[in-house]
Amino acid sequence: MNYAKWIEHFTRNQQDRPEPDWSAPINISPTTLAPMLRSIEQFRLGDGGGPASLIAFNRENFRSRTSEMRRIVDLWFAEEAEHSRLLGCAVRRFGGRIITSHWSFTAFCLCRRVLGVRFELQVLTLTELVSTGYYRMLRRHSPDGPLAAMCELILRDEAGHVAFQRDRLMSAGCPKSGWRGWLWRIQFLLSGYGAGTVLWISHAPCLKAIGGTRGEFYSEITRQMMRFIRLLRKSPAPKVIPASWAKPIITRLQLAK
Repeated sequence: MNYAKWIEHFTRNQQDRPEPDWSAPINISPTTLAPMLRSIEQFRLGDGGGPASLIAFNRENFRSRTSEMRRIVDLWFAEEAEHSRLLGCAVRRFGGRIITSHWSFTAFCLCRRVLGVRFELQVLTLTELVSTGYYRMLRRHSPDGPLAAMCELILRDEAGHVAFQRDRLMSAGCPKSGWRGWLWRIQFLLSGYGAGTVLWISHAPCLKAIGGTRGEFYSEITRQMMRFIRLLRKSPAPKVIPASWAKPIITRLQLAK
């Protein structure tokens, strides 16, 4: 795995991060704001607590890796912490509260502990893929400009996170060739739909309130998963991260297509 490439990417991605205008007027109806706020509160919990729990659970595993890998993990989780901060700003702007527990987050942590480190790559990859589907829908239907700008920043980061997980899977020799590779792809898709269903159950009131539909959501995560699987066939992985990955495009995020 090209560690230098990812250190360069995550370091450069810390730059040029325009802050959303949180002081802008809020023009959202109460019937839309209430479910949207609950959804954002839950996502903030996942980004704020997920990486911390993962680091604690895999501490010895990370210690045994190279210093370059530990550096990449630190930069990666720093981006997740930044997402938590942005989501926290949105929660406070809309008059919400910082929650510390939710059933979906508890279930995720339980799955992580039951499945163990061996399934780390797949669990993290699927989580980021279905989260990308959520943020794309939130950006597309957002009734609030600063919230859409926040989604732009997070989607830019998630494009790099998903590519990073793909690089890790390829470096680990996954998926295998032949029938084992097809079995892996099938179970990957089924697991992704399972993760997506958990997300939909938790966040459907928000996505419906802003104009999204269940069909649109499942089409979105299907597109993300199929694109991920298709790009796994391309080996070796690119040696250089495109410079455009470090530049948010406010009108349309090309990398998250």
